[in-house]
Amino acid sequence: MKLENILFLDIETVPLHPNYDDLSEEAQQLFADKTSYQRKETSAADFYERAGIWAEFGKIICLSVGYFTSLQSKPRQFRVTSFYGEEIELLTNFSQLLNSHFSRPHHRLCAHNGKEFDFPYIARRMMVHGLELPQALQIAGKKPWEVPHLDTMELWKFGDYKHYTSLKLLTHTLNIPSPKTDIDGSQVAQVYYRDNNLERIVRYCEQDVLAVAQVILRFARHPLLADNEIAHLSAKE
Repeated sequence: MKLENILFLDIETVPLHPNYDDLSEEAQQLFADKTSYQRKETSAADFYERAGIWAEFGKIICLSVGYFTSLQSKPRQFRVTSFYGEEIELLTNFSQLLNSHFSRPHHRLCAHNGKEFDFPYIARRMMVHGLELPQALQIAGKKPWEVPHLDTMELWKFGDYKHYTSLKLLTHTLNIPSPKTDIDGSQVAQVYYRDNNLERIVRYCEQDVLAVAQVILRFARHPLLADNEIAHLSAKE
């Protein structure tokens, strides 16, 4: 598989509303029912800060992508860009990117834990907004080998169904320099709602995209990307 045919991506999500009390009574009960197993003795209100991990109670605030323009030139170039802000707008723009540039059978989407989180989450939120799913996210009726998705966590499992490895641990294990960041995933909702600092989240999301690309390069036994091979672009470029 040519690495130029892969679109690397990562999403950042937050609860639909800043506070649990902003939910209707029906939504509060549905959230309590949905999370009863995970939260155990924790109240639904206290657990709501984690609501962003469920597409029914969360939303995407940033979707970052990266792709290689060429692996033959010296230096190589890996372009990173982000869609962020209003969810329906960022999903529409992402869908247009897929339909325009990553819609061929040989194209692939790649994320860490993407098959369990990123890909279905994106598809579900598109359904919520009544958007047509791009071909790359239409997997109903397809055989496993026909689904155009790569998952670095699945690749690292090597057939072990029970094994979970975070992207941070995987990059450490493979001797990939961890991108410098001042937040982690558990702080995204706080940074978004309390600090109103979406730009900080965008930087964090783009760092994860780069890390996923570096993992794939390591799997393929290619040299890792150097700083001068990485280009950060606006979504319009």
